Amino acid sequence: MGTFQIEGGHRLSGEIQPQGAKNEALQILCAVLLTDEKVTIHNIPDILDVNKLINLLKNLGVKTEKLGPGSYSFQSDNLDMDYLASEQFKTDGGGLRGSIMIVGPLLGRFGKGFIPKPGGDKIGRRRLDTHFEGFMKLGADFRYSKEERFYGVEAPNGLKGDFMLLEEASVTGTANIVMAAVFAKGTTTIYNAACEPYLQQLCKMLNSMGAKISGVGSNLLEIEGVEKLGGCEHRILPDMIEIGSWIGLAAMTQSEITIKNVNWDMLGIIPTTFRKLGIQLEKKGDDIYIPAHTEGYEVQSFIDGSIMNISDAPWPGFTPDLLSIMLVIATQARGSVLIHQKMFESRLFFVDKLIDMGAKIILCDPHRATVIGHDFKSQLKATTMTSPDIRAGISLLIAALSAKGTSTIHNIEQIDRGYENIEARLKAIGARITRID
Repeated sequence: MGTFQIEGGHRLSGEIQPQGAKNEALQILCAVLLTDEKVTIHNIPDILDVNKLINLLKNLGVKTEKLGPGSYSFQSDNLDMDYLASEQFKTDGGGLRGSIMIVGPLLGRFGKGFIPKPGGDKIGRRRLDTHFEGFMKLGADFRYSKEERFYGVEAPNGLKGDFMLLEEASVTGTANIVMAAVFAKGTTTIYNAACEPYLQQLCKMLNSMGAKISGVGSNLLEIEGVEKLGGCEHRILPDMIEIGSWIGLAAMTQSEITIKNVNWDMLGIIPTTFRKLGIQLEKKGDDIYIPAHTEGYEVQSFIDGSIMNISDAPWPGFTPDLLSIMLVIATQARGSVLIHQKMFESRLFFVDKLIDMGAKIILCDPHRATVIGHDFKSQLKATTMTSPDIRAGISLLIAALSAKGTSTIHNIEQIDRGYENIEARLKAIGARITRID
């Protein structure tokens, strides 16, 4: 188990380039299974979760070639479908939640798909019902082996388009259904579809391969089935969660940082939400410039004077992956804020580690925490802690970089799952961080 040692309390400065979007990469990589032609993808992040999925695709028989940093070609023209019944597949698929999205492409192209119960962050219940209910609506038969913890869908007579209203706007569920529906006979209509930038990117890629998807960017998608898809070339967006992480890092360490090439048009209300906590952001071309907040930052209040409430919601609402960052920033704000995590009931449990560091936080229930900011009049104290998941891990790292003294963070593999070469990139802007294996 890896460990970071962080000497906090130092201001940082310089430029940092966001990696490719993890959540988009997991969808896009699964989509290479939809064609026997070559697919080239650029800006793939070199992170643990993505590398696990690439390895799974290789074991399935996908021909993979690394063309350069972040660029790969994939060709799925001779897949080993027997791999899906192997113990190795149970190991490979069970260790990665993103592996669920290979089911849709396999079902659409080959009429069957299987997956062991996938892993991922322990942030609460994350149901798979949306995925499989969508497949069944397209005419697939579902089976689940409780003993083997194995899911399967089969459609020996092919899929047929239909109308479906999703119970929840699941991003991975929508992606999975879309990838199956591109081969369904007739027209598939998905209402209450997720419309996150990652999903928009997937639909644009599929259309470039020959799919016929309309309504991209809305919650109403129409998919006219086709018989075959071709190859394409695709570039992954910069990771909006990492961009938000670096905004939080700049604010907490009172540092002057420029985040390069962020693709502003795809950030939605993320900049606006940070401004609600008093964070100053400037748009410079396609970069975000954050000045050093040497005088601190003050939480806004609502028009009626009530306490600011930062909550998550499906896109175009505020992404739940950044609520942990907002909570950490609030610990040094001037004023108080209520953080409301609506979508996952275990994601706020890392706050006990921030309380140990001296933060003033009241955990109201599993979904809500009230933060009373220090206004930098009292630094957080260094401590030893363990990263429970990706987003809590980066939040604790930001807290440690702002704290007085040397902190230790264990289980940093959780951070590596979502952040590429993080210690080298942070050192380049002045962070004092050491990795110990």
